[in-house]
Amino acid sequence: MNIENKPKINNQSLGEEIGNSISHGVGALLSIAGTVVAIVYAALHGDAMSVVSACLYGTGLIILYTASTMYHSLTNYKAKRVFQILDHCSIYILILSSYIPISLSLIRGAMGWVLFGINAGCTALGVTFTAINMKKFHPIAMILYLLMGWSIIFFGIPTLKTLPSAAIWLLVSGGLCYTGGIAFFALKKPRYMHMIWHFFVLAGSILHYFAFLFYTLPFPRTF
Repeated sequence: MNIENKPKINNQSLGEEIGNSISHGVGALLSIAGTVVAIVYAALHGDAMSVVSACLYGTGLIILYTASTMYHSLTNYKAKRVFQILDHCSIYILILSSYIPISLSLIRGAMGWVLFGINAGCTALGVTFTAINMKKFHPIAMILYLLMGWSIIFFGIPTLKTLPSAAIWLLVSGGLCYTGGIAFFALKKPRYMHMIWHFFVLAGSILHYFAFLFYTLPFPRTF
C-alpha cells in the first residue's frame, strides 16, 4: 500500500500536528521538572504519604504529556496508532494521579481511600474500553472523564471546606480549564482546535500543580 493511500489516524494537518507536538512537548518537560520539585517539597514539608503522592502525581503528568507528544510527533502509521491509544488511556491516568494528592495526602482515612478506589476503578474500566475499541466507546470515555474529574464534589467537600480560598480557586479553575477544553477537543474545524485543547489541558495542569504543591502535599497542615 502506498503511503498516500494509507488511512489517516486523524484529520490533523502537518502544521497542526507540529503545534500539537510542541505544545505538549513543553508540557512533558515542565512535568519532569515539576515532579522533581514536588518530590523535594513533599520530602521537606510533608510525610511519607506526601512523597508517595508527589511521585505518583508527577508520574501521571509525565505519562500523559509524553504519550501525547509521541502520538502527534510520529508519522509511522502503526506507531502513531499505538500512541493514539496510549494518549487516550493516559487521560484516565492523569485524572487518577491528580486525585492522589487530594485523596491520599489531603483527605486521608477511609473517605480518601474510597475516593481513590472509585477513580482507580473508573480508570481501569476506561483504559480497558479504550484499548478494545477507542471509537466505539468514545461517548463512554467522555462521560467517565467528566464523572472522574468532578467526583470530588460528592466525596471531598467537607475537607475542601478547610482549604484556603486560594487553594479552592486553583482547584476549581483547573477543573474548569479541563472541562471547558473538551469543547475544543470535540471540534474538528476550524484548524488548530486540538492545539487549543492542549493549551487548556496545560493550564489545568499548571493550576492543579500549584494547588497540590502548596495545599495538599504539606503535612501536618498549617491552615
